[in-house]
Amino acid sequence: MSGGPRRELAEKIAGEITLSDDPGATLRKWRTDFDVSQTDLAGELEVSSSVISDYESGRRESPGIGVVRRLVDGLLEIDERRGGERIRQYERVLSAGFDSDVVLDLREYATSVELPELYEDLGATEITAGNADRVSGHTVIDSIQAITRLSSEEFFRLYGRSTNRVLVFTNVTRGEGVGIALRVVNPTPNAVVLHGLAESDLWEHAADLARIDGYSLAVTTTPIEEILEELSTVS
Repeated sequence: MSGGPRRELAEKIAGEITLSDDPGATLRKWRTDFDVSQTDLAGELEVSSSVISDYESGRRESPGIGVVRRLVDGLLEIDERRGGERIRQYERVLSAGFDSDVVLDLREYATSVELPELYEDLGATEITAGNADRVSGHTVIDSIQAITRLSSEEFFRLYGRSTNRVLVFTNVTRGEGVGIALRVVNPTPNAVVLHGLAESDLWEHAADLARIDGYSLAVTTTPIEEILEELSTVS
């Protein structure tokens, strides 16, 4: 995994940190995305945890390109020892033709899985039952980025190989944008999960639109890092 997706991911992370107005916050974002503690990253780089903390808090001068390269390599080395799931996740998104700030993950399953079981793993509450109770893949999407940046054709490509999947939308406030966007895309997916809001926060017409279009609608407040971790174990 030394070339290809790893190299592209390394360049992306390094570029974001270097060009950021707040390099420390950007480093922290990527470190938490990789589920790596300050202690683990410090151990990989053979420095004290306070060094990582100082960079992330801005107490140290913004890291130069050499330090950024070491930090990024450290994150990727840790991920590879853990099995390389984050690197593979990035590769799947790239191969589908999306930017990683629009699609967080996209994957097909070897066999279909039951929706109730998947919802339980994601800590999701079903609001409306759909016409199907199984899915064969998932796509995790930043709703704001998708709605503002994708054409209808690109939006349809979020389905991957099949609409027999669950679309998980993050950055959702009430769900109206997602519901309306799905109205103009035909066919619709088997299931939609709105991440980050409780049932009481849901747009009043969201359930009705789901029933009309025949997809299962669920909500969850489980942290997105845990969502991605759970989805990575679906086979």
